[in-house]
Amino acid sequence: MLKLDYANMLSDRVGEHGLDADHLDPRGEEAAGVAALTRKLSSTRGKGWERWRDLHREPMRSEHVRPIKQYVESHRGKFDNLVVLGIGGSALGNIALQSALNPATYNLIEPGAASKGQRTGSATRSALPRIFVVDNVDPAYFGGVLNYVLAADPTLERTLFNVISKSGETAETAAQFMVIRELLKARGRKGSDHVVACTDPAKGTMRQICNQEGYFTLPVPDGVGGRFSVLSPVGLFSAAMCGIDIEGLLDGASQMDEVCSREDMSKNPAATLAYLLVELGQSKGKVNHVMMPYCNAMYLLADWYRQLWAESLGKKSDLTGETVYAGFTPIKALGTTDQHSQVQLYREGPNDKVLGLVELAEEGWKSMPGGVGDANVQIPTGLNVEAIRYLEGKSMAALLHAEKRATEYALVESQRPNFTITFPKLDAVHVGQFITLWEMVTAYAGLMLNIDAYDQPAVELGKQATFGLMGRAGYEKHLKAVEQTLAATGYVI
Repeated sequence: MLKLDYANMLSDRVGEHGLDADHLDPRGEEAAGVAALTRKLSSTRGKGWERWRDLHREPMRSEHVRPIKQYVESHRGKFDNLVVLGIGGSALGNIALQSALNPATYNLIEPGAASKGQRTGSATRSALPRIFVVDNVDPAYFGGVLNYVLAADPTLERTLFNVISKSGETAETAAQFMVIRELLKARGRKGSDHVVACTDPAKGTMRQICNQEGYFTLPVPDGVGGRFSVLSPVGLFSAAMCGIDIEGLLDGASQMDEVCSREDMSKNPAATLAYLLVELGQSKGKVNHVMMPYCNAMYLLADWYRQLWAESLGKKSDLTGETVYAGFTPIKALGTTDQHSQVQLYREGPNDKVLGLVELAEEGWKSMPGGVGDANVQIPTGLNVEAIRYLEGKSMAALLHAEKRATEYALVESQRPNFTITFPKLDAVHVGQFITLWEMVTAYAGLMLNIDAYDQPAVELGKQATFGLMGRAGYEKHLKAVEQTLAATGYVI
């Protein structure tokens, strides 16, 4: 299992900027309150917007995994390119899984060459497609990806598009889809052979289109919001197409779910972490939460976390309607890179942050893909320069681990609260654990803040204004409101 070390969030390590350990006494009032929240979460699991908690359980697990595996197996070797169209929760999880569980050079491996170091097994790139997750409508970005794909596959015979939209009305994904549909049509390709859609199983604009065009579809399950959807077909399909062990992801989710269902707060990492983060935020002013993985492959998990934490907890009103302006600002950093760009601020700037350090245990590096020998990459001897002789014969993994420990020490010396999550191994099981841990931390934090962790009202106004600006019928009042609010002024240089 993942390991959570939260000692550096307590006052005996960081003084007045941490919490007293008595807060975590299993016999105390705080622990009793958290146990009550655990019971509440147990009573609401699988209901309303908490259906994400059952994605790893039967029958949902088989309902999702079986058709994905059947499609992947029946189409193995048919596609050289997989282009995923989605945004927000329909893209960030997909990107994070690929970054964490396939090599950084995955798309560069020549078709037919052994996929050395691929953590998913012995498949070769001749059987697995390159993957491009297009999560923006920036025309240069989107056009650049399409130009690359078309240069490699001019007729699109060997390209598959995965469109992810529950309603089909998200402007960004709808625009992307309309472009690729026309590209396929212009080349005489049947969309039903080159499009897989993840959408509502029964209703909505995309469902109507899929029914008309005969696209193969997978469900975006009811009660599973975008930022909680990575372990549904939304994230599992592209993962499976690129050789990732989706059963392992769900096994890890199941393991973490069991641990995070314990009423004893001292044995429940999600409850403990949520309590510490919320309490430090509310009573100590630590309202900025940094996630800093010491592993490039984990870096985009921090992107996924940022949406989960920001969109779930950032709310103007609580459940009683009182204005509270709840939430914490998630920040991503990368060790050791950002020791040279951000740690100066974190140590000597405003003490308003909690830093989450994420590491891979030294033993875990042995199972990672490597470029020179193995992932540990031994530092050679023989340079005979005194100032850097201490590095000779050591491994890069050991250096990375030392850098992390040194930063942790420096943060504690500056009384900056921090915690560490350790992966014993970077594989599908432990990534599934990590995803479920943070989803559960978010669920607990929502209850502690007394807000709805599953809605996003502030996002909707921007969507409606976009509809108005782009001329969608019925949204004229939003166009007028934008023009009035942002009327030209003299304050322009």
